[in-house]
Amino acid sequence: MAKTSESGAFVEKFILQPTSSSQQLPLSGLTFAVKDIIYMLKHGNRFDVDGYVTGFGNPDWKRTHSAATLTAPAVLDVLEGGATCVGKTIMDEMAYCINGENIHYGTPTNPCAPDRVPGGSSSGSAVAVGAGLVDFSLGSDTGGSVRVPASYCGILGFRPSHDAISTSGVIPMAQSFDTVGWFARDPTVLNRVGRALLHLPNVNPVTPSQIFIPEDCFSLSSIPSARTTGVLIKSIEKLVGGSILKHVNLGDYVKEKVPSLHHFMAKGNDHAYNIPSLAALSSSMRLLQRCEFKKNHAELLTTVNPNLGPRLSKRIWDAVRSPEENIGICRSVQTELRAALTDLLKDEGILVLPTVPGDPPKLQTDLASLEVFRARAFSLLSIAGVSGFCQVSIPLGMHNNLPVSISLLAKHGSDAFLLNLVEAFYDTIQEEAGFAEKFTN
Repeated sequence: MAKTSESGAFVEKFILQPTSSSQQLPLSGLTFAVKDIIYMLKHGNRFDVDGYVTGFGNPDWKRTHSAATLTAPAVLDVLEGGATCVGKTIMDEMAYCINGENIHYGTPTNPCAPDRVPGGSSSGSAVAVGAGLVDFSLGSDTGGSVRVPASYCGILGFRPSHDAISTSGVIPMAQSFDTVGWFARDPTVLNRVGRALLHLPNVNPVTPSQIFIPEDCFSLSSIPSARTTGVLIKSIEKLVGGSILKHVNLGDYVKEKVPSLHHFMAKGNDHAYNIPSLAALSSSMRLLQRCEFKKNHAELLTTVNPNLGPRLSKRIWDAVRSPEENIGICRSVQTELRAALTDLLKDEGILVLPTVPGDPPKLQTDLASLEVFRARAFSLLSIAGVSGFCQVSIPLGMHNNLPVSISLLAKHGSDAFLLNLVEAFYDTIQEEAGFAEKFTN
């Protein structure tokens, strides 16, 4: 993708040099951008200089907050790895949407489909990578804010295991789910950045023991299976043989193994357009997310009463005004789901999922018309969110001139395994995706 200054990805541009000029560092020569949710000083780790004001996607937030007094450890890790920061990127207001549209700063242009949303809330970070403006970028992912824009912009996006990377110096959205994630166009860069952030040694790739394909989850997607699971199956057969491929009904498995979900399934979540147990999982996640968001930000919102975009204002205020609820059941769901999926995947298993249930929506689409799409999306996204597992979104080329992706999940703490797997399998997957694109478009 050619570089362009018209992407609208940045809210502020600057140069922040690496902490060492050594050419031997793993990220030497690479440039990156940072989502405007992450604190940074103007000289990385020097505490005697002013910091940048972190805007959280909203001018009134920026106006009422002081400059940073620290640089987030995640930023320091990549600076110490030799990378150069070139600016801060636009995001959805208060990280409260997965579309990527911002009424105040403008919506970054999706480099794959300019008439479609870029995805959010890490919209600018994804666009900066997709448009070739930087080699990689940092974002945050609570409910899907790295995975969704990676899918929509046709690039790689990695959500690490929950708590694997420090979120110190990152404005919290909902701490039970918040992660620092990253984007790249190249799987080797994705892996190198991951090793810097996760403090991982170099280890040899390990072949997965099993790869689970949940057909019920892919039935939620509007993308033909020939462009998603068909591509992955052919790639795996070519690389390691098809014996490790397993088919599973994930909805039934989760319903059986996560009994606390019955609390949420009794509240009208059994919709024909969704998988009941995964819809319930999404409801559990959104309840806990709302409670934590309210605890984090209600005081400021009620005191400052910021000017919020009309497409987000009601949802944010609904969260702030939501009644106190018993979130203990949400914790039980988290514990049970992590145990169930750990038992399914074991040490070197992979779960395959659609990253999103279809094409990126058109810009300014009426939110009511996206309700089914959003419900399906959060059912899929909540699997990694609630379990705390790591997930990577992998581009699969274009279908009907719009980007296609697929996701791989591995158990909590298997980030190195998943990063190595993507790097090892990526070229074959892209080759098969190219064949499928040629014969199905």
